[in-house]
Amino acid sequence: MAEFQTRYHEVRTTRSAGLSRGMASFAAVLLVTVVLGHRRGLVDTTAFFWVLGIVALLAAFALLLSGFAFSRLWKFGDRGGHDLTFGALLALVVLAPFGFVAYQIATLPMLRDISTDVDDPPALTAAASLRTSAMNRLEIPTAGERTLQTQSYPLVAGRRYDLSLDQVLQSVSAVLARQGWEIVVPPPAADKATGEVDIEAVARTFILALPSDVAIRMVDDGDSTFVDMRSASRYGRHDLGENAARITAFLAELDQEIANQAGTATTATPEQ
Repeated sequence: MAEFQTRYHEVRTTRSAGLSRGMASFAAVLLVTVVLGHRRGLVDTTAFFWVLGIVALLAAFALLLSGFAFSRLWKFGDRGGHDLTFGALLALVVLAPFGFVAYQIATLPMLRDISTDVDDPPALTAAASLRTSAMNRLEIPTAGERTLQTQSYPLVAGRRYDLSLDQVLQSVSAVLARQGWEIVVPPPAADKATGEVDIEAVARTFILALPSDVAIRMVDDGDSTFVDMRSASRYGRHDLGENAARITAFLAELDQEIANQAGTATTATPEQ
């Protein structure tokens, strides 16, 4: 009877630790697979978010199972320490990105549409026709959202260059080519009589390839050209700071491009 109890005891312990390892391994493989599939366009974004939720649940359960197995090991001297340790560590690795996202949600403003001109954002005309019912609607930011953006992202500001519209357009096109964004509305080849050129593109995040619609507006202001930019996420109520980072990075690169081409570049903050 004692031998039977010992064998039964070992089987239960090995099963908890083994389940932890197997579940964590499956969560890790599923995470890598769905991320690669979404980046290659094989997984729909809505389904992608659901799978990410499943991955987080699997990793959390794996961590709980490893904790249960550890309690058995601590109290009764059961076996399975190697499996539960591997399962716990792998589960923590899988959960780390989710923890980082939770931190960003808690510390960054809940915005999804950022513009250098909060009062008159560049139009996303083509983007509106490309968005489905599952995506965020393109709406005029509320007064609260405009104030929140101004307070949270003071560096998101338009640029004024002491150059002609054609010269600025040439530099903007060069920066766009390096970004690798999908151009939806290219700049007109001619007929700039209105004194304004608008470009629309689709940009994607580096790792998850989540899409955002981008608009760039260049306005001829006589002896100078003013550049405004807008970036709006297609999915999610929170952009995790991605749109503001995209705009500031693009305009910083545009500053450098114009400095290299023309020798000088000046910037100005638009009236808010």
